[in-house]
Amino acid sequence: MSLPPLVEPAAELTVDEVRRYSRHLIIPDVGMAGQKRLKNAKVLCVGAGGLGSPALMYLAAAGVGTLGIVEFDVVDESNLQRQIIHGQSDVGRSKGESARDSVKEINPYVNVILHEERLDNSNVMEIFSGYDLIVDGTDNFATRYLVNDAAVLLGKPYVWGSIYRFDGQASVFWAEHGPCYRCLYPEAPPPGMVPSCAEGGVLGVLCASIGSIQVTEAIKLLAGVGEPLVGRLMIYDALEMTYRQVKVRKDPNCALCGENPTVTELIDYEAFCGVVSEEAQAAAAGSTITSKQLKQWQDDKEDIFLVDVREPGEYEIVNIPGAVLIPKNEFLMGNALESLPQDRKIVLHCKSGVRSAEVLAVVKSAGFANAVHLGGGVLGWVNQIEPHKPVY
Repeated sequence: MSLPPLVEPAAELTVDEVRRYSRHLIIPDVGMAGQKRLKNAKVLCVGAGGLGSPALMYLAAAGVGTLGIVEFDVVDESNLQRQIIHGQSDVGRSKGESARDSVKEINPYVNVILHEERLDNSNVMEIFSGYDLIVDGTDNFATRYLVNDAAVLLGKPYVWGSIYRFDGQASVFWAEHGPCYRCLYPEAPPPGMVPSCAEGGVLGVLCASIGSIQVTEAIKLLAGVGEPLVGRLMIYDALEMTYRQVKVRKDPNCALCGENPTVTELIDYEAFCGVVSEEAQAAAAGSTITSKQLKQWQDDKEDIFLVDVREPGEYEIVNIPGAVLIPKNEFLMGNALESLPQDRKIVLHCKSGVRSAEVLAVVKSAGFANAVHLGGGVLGWVNQIEPHKPVY
C-alpha cells in the first residue's frame, strides 16, 4: 500500500546539493520535492556493523539530512569482512567515530549525531524521539524487541533487517499502518536455538544486499514513493539467488499493538528473550571453571574428557589441545551422550560459554553430575593461555 511522505520538504537545495543529487532529481517520483524531504529527514541507524555499514553509507549518499548512529563497540579485525564502513586503520577505534568519519567523507552535507552508548530501557525512548525513522541493524533478539516496542510506543516506523550465513530478511514495521515485529514473532526463540552470526557466520556481501533493501525502504517512506514493505516480509536466499515475499498481517491479539495490549511499557528484554535458559544457568552455577584452572588440570594430568561443542568449521579455526569435537546439536538430539565416558570428568567448552552451558544442562540431566564447562570458552582460553592463536 502507498503511504504519504513521512517528512515535509526542506525549504531549498543549494546549488552544490543540486549538482550532487542530480541523478535523483531527474527521477520523476523523487524530483526536487522528494530530495528536499530527504534533506529534512532525521534517520537513526541502530548499529554500525554488518547492516549498519551499507545502510549508513547509502543513506548519506542519498542526502538524508541528519543521521544518528547508536553504537558502543570498537572496530575489530573480524568486522572488516563485512562492515565496509570501517577500514584497517580503524581497528581498535570507536565504531561510532569511524562510521561518522566515513559518512562525512561520503557526504559533508549530512549532520551526524553520535550516540556512543548501549541501547537499553533507560535511553531508547529519548534517543528515538529525536528521529523520523529508525533503521534496525541489530543482531540479537533482546535489542530487536526493544527497538520494536519503543518504536510502537512512540508511533515511529522502522525498517528491520536480519542476516545469517547466506540468508537475509527485511521488512517495515509500522503499527499505525500494519503489523509490528511482535505480530511476526510473538515469542523469542528458545536460547541457543538460533545461532548468532558470531557463531554461525555470515557471507559478507549479504550485508550489502539486505542493507540496501533497508535504505530503499527508508527512502520510499521518507519521500512517500512506491509501496513500502509494510505487511510484507522479504526473504532472500543468496545461494539460490531468489527473493520471495510472505504476507504478514497485523495480529489483533498482539501483546503490543493488538486490540487489548498487555505490553504497555518497556519490559526486561534479556529476561523475555532468555539469553541463557534457566536450565543452563542452574547447571552452570558452581560448575564453571576458568581457563587457568583447565590448564592446571591438563598440566597435572587430571583424567578429564574435554569436549568442544562448537561446529567443525569453528574447530578448524582454533581449538584447545586435547579437545574432542562433538557439536552441540548431537547432544540435543541425544546421540552424543552414549559416547561420554562414565569414569572421567567431563569438561565442555564452546566459543564463549553460552552453548557449553546449554549442553551442560543436558549432560547433567543425563546423570553426569560432576560435569563442568569452561567460562569464556575458547576465546577466554586464547586470551589467557595461548594468545598466539587466532580468534574469530
